[in-house]
Amino acid sequence: NCCKTTSPIFYQRDIERASKALKLKPGGFIEKYLRIDEDQDFVLQQAPCPFLNTDNYCSIYNERPNACREYPHTNRKKMQQILDLTFKNTLVCPAVLKITEEIRKKLEV
Repeated sequence: NCCKTTSPIFYQRDIERASKALKLKPGGFIEKYLRIDEDQDFVLQQAPCPFLNTDNYCSIYNERPNACREYPHTNRKKMQQILDLTFKNTLVCPAVLKITEEIRKKLEV
């Protein structure tokens, strides 16, 4: 669901890795797929992700951005630093919702 509704941030190393996989120059990759958002980060121009195939597999999986590799960010040692992001992810990702519900149950004991 994340690939259909949200965009990862693309850092320079992500752009270089993905553009190489697609046999594009980084500038061409940016022009074709990315835009700058309100936080001045590179993100996808559109949703769903243009690299999501009809079979729901990522066509650049081995070269996907670091944000995709780390999603849904629930295995961080200091997850409390990104609680606002985690809350937003509960609205998109059923796994994040389940994890946060389990955490809440444990804290209620």
